[in-house]
Amino acid sequence: MEISKWSGLHGLVPFVILLCCLTPSLQANSISNKVKNYTFGVDYERNTFVKDGKPFRYVSGSMHYFRTPKYYWTDRLQKMYAAGLNAVQTYIAWNYHEPLPGVYRFSGDQDLVGFIKIAQEVGLNVILRPGPYIDAEWEFGGFPGWLLNSTRKLRLRTMDPEYIQHIDKWFDKLLPMLKPLLHENGGPIIMLQVENEYGSYFECNHDYIRHLEHKFREHLGPNAFLFTTDGDGDGYMKCGTLQGMYATCDFGLTMDPAKNFKVQRHFEPKGPLVNSEFYTGWLDNWGLTHHTVDAQQFAKSLDLILKLGANVNMYMFEGGSDFGFWNGANFSPYRPNPTSYDYDAPLTEAGDITKKYHLIRNVIAKYRDLPQKPIPPSVPKGSYGGAFLRKGASILDLLPEFQRTISQYPIFMERLGLYFGFTLYRHKLKKSVVNAALVGKVVRDRGYVFVDEEKMGVFKREKTFTMNITAKSGQYLNILVENQGHVTFGNTINDNRKGILQNISIAKQNLTDWEMYPFYDLQNPNFTSQMLFLKKAITFPSKFTSLELPSFYYGTFNLPPDEDKIYDTYIDMKDWTKGQIFVNYHNLGRYWPKKGPQVRLYVPKTFLKPGQNSIILFELEKAPCNMSSPCLVRFMDQPLIDGGVTVTEHEQLSVEVKHG
Repeated sequence: MEISKWSGLHGLVPFVILLCCLTPSLQANSISNKVKNYTFGVDYERNTFVKDGKPFRYVSGSMHYFRTPKYYWTDRLQKMYAAGLNAVQTYIAWNYHEPLPGVYRFSGDQDLVGFIKIAQEVGLNVILRPGPYIDAEWEFGGFPGWLLNSTRKLRLRTMDPEYIQHIDKWFDKLLPMLKPLLHENGGPIIMLQVENEYGSYFECNHDYIRHLEHKFREHLGPNAFLFTTDGDGDGYMKCGTLQGMYATCDFGLTMDPAKNFKVQRHFEPKGPLVNSEFYTGWLDNWGLTHHTVDAQQFAKSLDLILKLGANVNMYMFEGGSDFGFWNGANFSPYRPNPTSYDYDAPLTEAGDITKKYHLIRNVIAKYRDLPQKPIPPSVPKGSYGGAFLRKGASILDLLPEFQRTISQYPIFMERLGLYFGFTLYRHKLKKSVVNAALVGKVVRDRGYVFVDEEKMGVFKREKTFTMNITAKSGQYLNILVENQGHVTFGNTINDNRKGILQNISIAKQNLTDWEMYPFYDLQNPNFTSQMLFLKKAITFPSKFTSLELPSFYYGTFNLPPDEDKIYDTYIDMKDWTKGQIFVNYHNLGRYWPKKGPQVRLYVPKTFLKPGQNSIILFELEKAPCNMSSPCLVRFMDQPLIDGGVTVTEHEQLSVEVKHG
């Protein structure tokens, strides 16, 4: 069998395939490093991958470990294996593992190595996409927010020296962890993607891509199989591909996949056809209706791709987009991140098997033998009734608990060391005003405006810049700014700072002398710090009765004493307005039911415990209760992913997204 060079017309590295029929194995939960004759490459004459000397075609599914509790990794991977998949693909989210500079997290739900080993135990090969940029509808495309805490604006995804310094440090930490897990070392990793759809980025800097490739080679060696992924257009692949890395493309539903693959053939005239991202569904956004992709049409499209002998990776499920949260959306008018887009996928966020799963499995069965193992069932869900909530402290009550920064002009959040969440900006008015125009041109992303505790209005990014206020000298102008998530895609990721970015003015006069109170403990990677802050928030006696003042609400609910009878559940937020939920002090995610489409948030059983459980809401706009009508949330056994959207909101947000 004649083996061609490493990467078609790009190829410069000879690749020799050693014949081998050994199977990687796990012993004592560690991967053997003794076997050195595992190989993975390309046979260009036969247009196929070659694994251990034999032709190989992968049918893969995407699963992002950072969106699923570790407790459920095995269940989800087994369901993927039972569907006939022989590989799992995942991104690596940099900000999930280094939330603060030099603070690394690789245990518990962040146990990346553990996820890869479990995939091998299940019987799946692993395709990794380490980035550093990943998109993935994930906070800041995987970049840590602290990159924005710089004396200047970095040019991300370029050879900007400061940016490259951070990249190199991260890869010096990450890549050595992956080397023992490579296929050549007896591990399950067969391929690694360099960057992500770089051809869609305006910079088109091949020196940057080459630098990343060299970094991969430095730590992983010459035989690690590297590839790139770009959209199925010549312009995309021209900027995203480079010699020495196999060029693949991605595309969605199609009835003529040969036409889509023609673009890959312009850059890889021979070798295996690969669709690295075949979209089983599409993302949902705050304020837009729930998206669906017809299951029958998708199955037909998959059949056509596999009939060509192509390799394919499908999105099996994902879940919410928030960094550190299981559900709830970030929102940016440039690329709204999803509330959740897994309920139209083969598996739901909770791991439930859908009609699309069975259709995909039937198609795969035409091209490869299915494993002789039963499909793991969908896990049961619990309906636990309601929980009554009481009002705790407001943001104004908690000011003594916050670290205060004083400045002549407002300082953006990242400069304050806050990379997601909330910051209260406060100014003591020096003179009285009557119906005067308050202007905030760059408030990101929503700024809740109060004079003392009286609500004046809301600044909304790219939409609401001004409001009229009346206030007396000596009163406080309070602006609580919510970071709704750093933009994840497009050229605007370089303009991604949050908070108040330009001066605030009243009656055309810029305001000076500001106090800033960042909510550090709600972003602290130390769970104990977050818990202690929340306990203070619910025990502080409040001086304010207003239900429109952003405040914490708290209560308890009881679950069975037998842990085996505690199940996943969904928390129904239909009566509330907008905010964030904590269950047993775990950050569950954001709710915005009147904007929709997601109304109920998924609660994994890993957040729950036998007996009494706590729930805390940070309601930003208005609680649905008063002295005579108590606040209430409900725990249901079914999701609600398609509610709360009005036609007017839909049309307006469609315009915002289109022009964002």
